[in-house]
Amino acid sequence: MLKVGEHTLHRIVERLSHPGEGPVHRRLTRRDLDIEWGEPPPEHGEDPIRLVDRLVNGALTAGMRSDHPRCFAFVPSAGNYPAVLADALAAAFLAVPGAWLVGSGATRIELVTVQWLCELLGLPSGSGGLFVSGGTEANLLALTVARDSRLDGSPEDARAYCSDQAHPSVAKALHVLGFRREQLVVVPADTAFRLPVDPLAERIRRDRAAGLRPFAVIATAGTTGTGAVDPLPELAAVCRAENLWLHTDGAMGAAVRIAPRGRELLPGLEFSDSVTVDPHKWLFQPYDTGCVLLRDPDLLRRSFAMARYGLDVEAGYLDASRCESPTSPASEEVNLSDYGIQLSRSLRALRLWLSFKTFGVGAFREAVAHGMRLAEHAARRIDEIPDLELVTPPGLGVLTFRCRPHNGPTPGPHLDLLQTEVSGTVVAKGEAMILTTRLRGERVLRLCTINPRAGEADIDATLELVRAAARHHTTSPTPV
Repeated sequence: MLKVGEHTLHRIVERLSHPGEGPVHRRLTRRDLDIEWGEPPPEHGEDPIRLVDRLVNGALTAGMRSDHPRCFAFVPSAGNYPAVLADALAAAFLAVPGAWLVGSGATRIELVTVQWLCELLGLPSGSGGLFVSGGTEANLLALTVARDSRLDGSPEDARAYCSDQAHPSVAKALHVLGFRREQLVVVPADTAFRLPVDPLAERIRRDRAAGLRPFAVIATAGTTGTGAVDPLPELAAVCRAENLWLHTDGAMGAAVRIAPRGRELLPGLEFSDSVTVDPHKWLFQPYDTGCVLLRDPDLLRRSFAMARYGLDVEAGYLDASRCESPTSPASEEVNLSDYGIQLSRSLRALRLWLSFKTFGVGAFREAVAHGMRLAEHAARRIDEIPDLELVTPPGLGVLTFRCRPHNGPTPGPHLDLLQTEVSGTVVAKGEAMILTTRLRGERVLRLCTINPRAGEADIDATLELVRAAARHHTTSPTPV
């Protein structure tokens, strides 16, 4: 075991020590992967060292390298070494923070890590929550609680509200909960791509007058398209006046609150009834590391405790009768499996616990601030380059821009096509990763500068790759 473990650890350290080596994206076709990996179940064992090398040289390096300093697509996680060790420790010791009887120590690690997050994000005293797979599951749990606490058992005629910039997982969560498509009211965003307060309040009043039952507003703290933050204090005031649940999807941006300017960038987060945060984004954890936080975490137990469903829960780890609220450090015998969907749970929290303890929160604050400064640097460089045009300013480390060569197409379908072609060329080259998104019907390029390993030189080099690709696609006349 030691020999295999040492070899595996060597390959891991080799990978993490050289994040800028090799292509940002290694694209293989489904056919290529089927030929290499489409095999029957093995009847006999193989040398594990050779298997590790085969994985490292093959399946594990096919696709996007999100920790590469020139990966600016999606919201890429950089990961970190202590979190890798945390996963190995949790797996080796079979740490299961589901039932206190089975994993009391693992449960205590999760409880304290959740409390750290609540304090760092400035949530009210008594807040708590649960580690989950990511924003999709966190949104599902939060909206389940919103339904159970605001509706009287029947979701008929209920309405939830969000902007057209909300993450698709919001609609998915409501679909899973049995809501019809029309029960999610999508309010067009304002010119800053935020959920507008007055049109929202007016729509809620109209729906009540029509006999409908508004029950929740889903705000976004960091839209994936532009990094926009909805006006949380004003939305909270509307929700208080209308007795609606305010859920803030901060999967992308809530963790920015730990930065020196975090409170300024994310005012009002503490007014939310529930918050989604993804440590596998701005807190640089491996996938999948998400978290749902509630002002009153006992509401999770009321929605998800096994006893709620009338099953026989007298034995062992299914005994929900001893479950108390995971609010105070003095809480005892907390069965976290009663606070969410999963009964069998991995110790995701250990990744963040060991990362915080190893580096200190101060290092994370600086890493977030560094990512914000990179976005500002990118915006300045784009403004200085004649054939690039800034579309949206930096918002929580995200900005959008377009190629506008002097001999290129005018705004319209052909200019949209140019952005797609530029992105495709840059990605195919393998030296950087930048994708497009659509804003107000126009195709734009998008940068997300979340990676603390990236520097200004990586931004500059990527913009030069974009310019070169644009020149390549505009050397021949483009129809206008």
